[in-house]
Formats: sequence, structure tokens, C-alpha cells
Amino acid sequence: MIDGQPLACFQPFIDTATGRIAGVEALGRLRLADGRLQSVGPLFADPRTPGVALRRLDRQLRDNALSRLHEAPEDWFLSLNISPRWINRLRAGQPLPSLKQIHSHGVDPQRIVFEITELGGDIQRLTEVVARYREAGARIAIDDFGAGYSQLDRVLALQPDILKLDMRLFQEAARGGPSSEVVRALAQMAEKTGCWIIAEGVETEAQLSFALECGARYVQGYLFAQAQLDWFAADAFVPRFAQLRGAYVKQKLAERARIMQLRQQMAELMNILQHWALAEAPLSQLPQLPAFPWLLRFYQCDPHGTQLTPNFEWRQDAWQADSRYLGHNWSWRPYFYHLLAEGWEERRLTLSSTYRDATTNQYCLTAGQFFDHGQRLLLIDIDAAGL
Repeated sequence: MIDGQPLACFQPFIDTATGRIAGVEALGRLRLADGRLQSVGPLFADPRTPGVALRRLDRQLRDNALSRLHEAPEDWFLSLNISPRWINRLRAGQPLPSLKQIHSHGVDPQRIVFEITELGGDIQRLTEVVARYREAGARIAIDDFGAGYSQLDRVLALQPDILKLDMRLFQEAARGGPSSEVVRALAQMAEKTGCWIIAEGVETEAQLSFALECGARYVQGYLFAQAQLDWFAADAFVPRFAQLRGAYVKQKLAERARIMQLRQQMAELMNILQHWALAEAPLSQLPQLPAFPWLLRFYQCDPHGTQLTPNFEWRQDAWQADSRYLGHNWSWRPYFYHLLAEGWEERRLTLSSTYRDATTNQYCLTAGQFFDHGQRLLLIDIDAAGL
């Protein structure tokens, strides 16, 4: 038996464009005899809890949430968690209990987001049920996106409207390191497939900044509010969000200023190295260049991307030439065809996005500029971590 009164609490989704609440997620609680509220999460995670009791509890919680939705602003959406375990138990063609509940409470299905939880479940059955939810007008979200590789199959099969980034992965990524690149890639994939991103577990300003950087449409987490029984005012977090968004923009402007400063330094370095190259001077006549500590290496290519010179690197208090890459062609690298698109006549200095170097495993940027009447291209690899 499950003791306590099943109740839905509501945690808001903050619209990153307005700072207003756009909707809420219904989260299950039990009101105990002493009045305390207790999360139902441990019950659903405990394999000893009878499945019949869990299914009944799940429907009671959903019923409670739907019965109260009329109290919320009409433009809010309600996110309901749906377990594939329950879907697997449905017979083919059986009326969907969740849709019956929605209709019995007079709720417009377009206000509902069904949030598919867990990685299990028969994908074919899940796809069929999701199609029926969508046909009724509801939207589909996938929870904990990025938590497992099988999620990619699920995205292709279900074509969700919303992807919720896995909270643990997101929080780890917000601290920096390789996982941050993984989450950015997941966010870009979501954008290209037409999905909105929800970043859940936003608990710090740094995590909010990372969510905004990933293009999150909505954010959810303790930085703004925990789940509670009572409704929030729609504009309750507008001033706070405006302040945090302003701090994020200020931070990005400072980063942009550093990039502009780097471009100026790069132009100076390009000038030094091009003069040395055009003079065909020996390597011994190239100065140490201590003003550019982030310089990893430089080399030259022809207009077709084939490397003409060794890599030149400052090592052991002297310039060293590494000839291993002579004759390699780099025209397929994004920074190179961006240069070709600009055209050598403009002599524009281009700066690539940050990438991990395949040889050294370092995070790098590459700057490039044509010289010698477009016959040669000078490329400079920069240590991104040093910036």
C-alpha cells in the first residue's frame, strides 16, 4: 500500500525570451499524515513497489494536475510524465487513459506536453501511442536527452517537439571540459531537427549562462523555484531573469572584446611572420615572439590547401621544424574553405571556432590569411585553453 494523499506540485518553465512562466511540470508528491509533502520518485524507482499500485498512483497524480490546470493562465502548458512501462501494457487500439483524463477535465490537448521518461519500452508501441497523442493535439518531449545512446533512435522514431537535456550531463557540462562540447553538439542537433531545448536542473548562474549559450528555449530549476502546490504569478521571475540575462550578455560582450583584442594581436603576428616568409630568411632569424604565448605553431599552404612548409614550433628555447605534415591537404577543414570563400583579394584574417586538435588533443583555434598575392596562405594554430 502507498500511504499518503497523492498531489501534483508544479515547477515552472521560464521562457528565456521573456523571463515569464510559459508552463509547468507536474511532479508527484504524497501528503503524509503530519502534513509533510514527500516525493513519489523513490517509490517509482523501487522495484519492490507493486506495478498496479504505481499505475494507480500515476493516474491519480495526473488527474490531480489536470483538475487544477483551469487555475493557471490559459497560455501555460502542462508537462506530464509518461512512462513507457505503462504504454507497453496497453492493448492495441485501446483508448489512451491520459487522453480520456484530458477530455474529462475539459482541457485543450494543445496545452499538454507528454514527457517520455526512461529509456525502456517497445519503440514500435511507443511510436504508435505518440502518434495518437500528437493527433489529439498534444506535444511530445523526451526527458533526460543525452543520458544514453539509444535516445538517438528514440528521437528519430518519435520526432519530438521538445528535448529535455539530461540534468546530470547538463550540470557536468556547465562546469566545462569535454562534456560541454557534447551538450553543445546535442543542442545543435536539436535545433537542426526543429526541437526546442529545455535545460532542467538549473541551480546556479553559471548553469543558466550555459543553458543560454546552448540556445535553451526554457529553463527549469532551483535557481528560480522548486515545485510547489500553489501557482506562481506568471511574471514572478521577470526581474530576476532580466538581471541574470543582463549579466550573461555582459559576460559575452567581455568575451567578444577579448576576441577583438586577439584579432588585433593576430594581425600583428601575421605581419611579423609574413615579412619573415617573404624575405625567405632562415629560421634562426625569426624572433622568439614572447608577446604571443598562445602561439602553438604556424605553417604555410598553397591556395588549394596543400601544406608547403613544415610546422614551425617554439620548443626547447628555439624554433623547431616538424616536416611530418608536408604535402598534407587541409582544404576540407572548415577554417580553410571559409578562407577560400572570403577570397584572397580581401586579405581578411579569419579565426576558426574552437576545436580539439587530432594530433595533440589540445583545444585550438586556427587563424588564417592569404599573402604573396594569394599564392600562399599563412595558418597559425592557437592554444584555446591559454586564452
